Amino acid sequence: MTTPDPLRGWRPGRPPGPSPTHAGTPPAATTPPAAHPSGLPGRRTAFSPEAARADVPILHRTVNGHPLVWLDNGATTQKPRQVIEALAAFYGSANSNIHRGAHTMAREATEAYEEGRAAVAQFLGAPSPDDIVFARGTTEAINLVAQSWGRAHLGPGDDILVPVLEHHSNIVPWQMIAKETRARVVPVPLRPDGRIDQDAYADLLSMRTRLVALSHASNVLGTVPPVRAMTALAHRYGAKVLVDGAQAVAHFPVDVQELDADFYVFSGHKLFAPTGIGALYAKPDVLRDMAPWQGGGNMIESVSFDRTTFAPAPHLLEAGTGHISGVVGLLAALNWLTAFDRDAVAAYENSLLAYARQALAEVPGLQLLGSAPDRIAVLTFTLAGHAPSQVASWLDGDGIAVRAGHHCAQPALAHYGVESAVRASLALYNTTEEVDKLVTSLQRLHAET
Repeated sequence: MTTPDPLRGWRPGRPPGPSPTHAGTPPAATTPPAAHPSGLPGRRTAFSPEAARADVPILHRTVNGHPLVWLDNGATTQKPRQVIEALAAFYGSANSNIHRGAHTMAREATEAYEEGRAAVAQFLGAPSPDDIVFARGTTEAINLVAQSWGRAHLGPGDDILVPVLEHHSNIVPWQMIAKETRARVVPVPLRPDGRIDQDAYADLLSMRTRLVALSHASNVLGTVPPVRAMTALAHRYGAKVLVDGAQAVAHFPVDVQELDADFYVFSGHKLFAPTGIGALYAKPDVLRDMAPWQGGGNMIESVSFDRTTFAPAPHLLEAGTGHISGVVGLLAALNWLTAFDRDAVAAYENSLLAYARQALAEVPGLQLLGSAPDRIAVLTFTLAGHAPSQVASWLDGDGIAVRAGHHCAQPALAHYGVESAVRASLALYNTTEEVDKLVTSLQRLHAET
């Protein structure tokens, strides 16, 4: 038995990918891999959900006497062993603060941290690692943009267009900065199927529009809007566009240059990485124009009581000690995910979504919300005669984890006349067998009441 390398999970240049045991597993889909920006060149592992599941320890536990069926990926994804090992290896063998440290471990930790930044840039198709700012997650990144860019560029009479589809994290920060700057937040309505009304969007755009904030994929309806076209139209009016990629990045490749997004944000924990880490991409010219939103260490060049000079971006916007282990975990998660064929993953998830929609149609009284043709594998529904919290509790008894409530998307639910719903959100490691368990459990609930 060989002794594992304790630094294997994080050391710069040696990121772990999916378990080599499954390198020969036939893929569930045979779409050729995307050239860019879906991962590290030259490292591809045939995809199958079984290969992904084998790497995720928590998927092999039981809950209430049943094998766990994790269908709450929209809230957070489970972590592969490569991420868990990377965190343990960092804290067990390499823990140090970063930047300016003269000793070996500080240099190693800094290398890992900045390698993480470079990996995020490559993952998003950004031109440079210097375009990436680390944050605690999507929410903090949006607030950063609102407080830094928004405070400087919004004023009385300016419009911020926000679709009704959005998560509260892409609504509330804009309401707060609009109140401060006397701008206004303008909702963009939805069509009955959950798509953004593109005619209404075009009508609402004007020379008063300073920002459009929209999600790349909806957390409650799964809708994937035509972000590139919406961005191009906004740019005709001189508006900037922020794209919330929290629900998108785990499901399909993203290229911020192709989208032409001015800002793109995401959270690591929805991407098989730890909680408390995320990233903001901003176009270089936009980033250079952003002022610090917090002050402290790490973001300065020099400090005196007469004058403080700031470090250049991205460090300018990263006050204090960053979430170093979170970046290490994010790097491991990106390397794990991008070692799979991303197009094969997307194709598999699309087929799983189609299977699940057809299977759930057999449950009496179940009503799915949203039917947009372009969507990720999110299934939000109500069940006649049963409160969403009751449905979720029942499913939990069978070891099935779903989410119930307003999903931090109350305006989107209100579009369908409901205040609460059940959400099953799928990921690359879910299977048709798990969908069958969900449907069987819901049918039993219907039959017993």
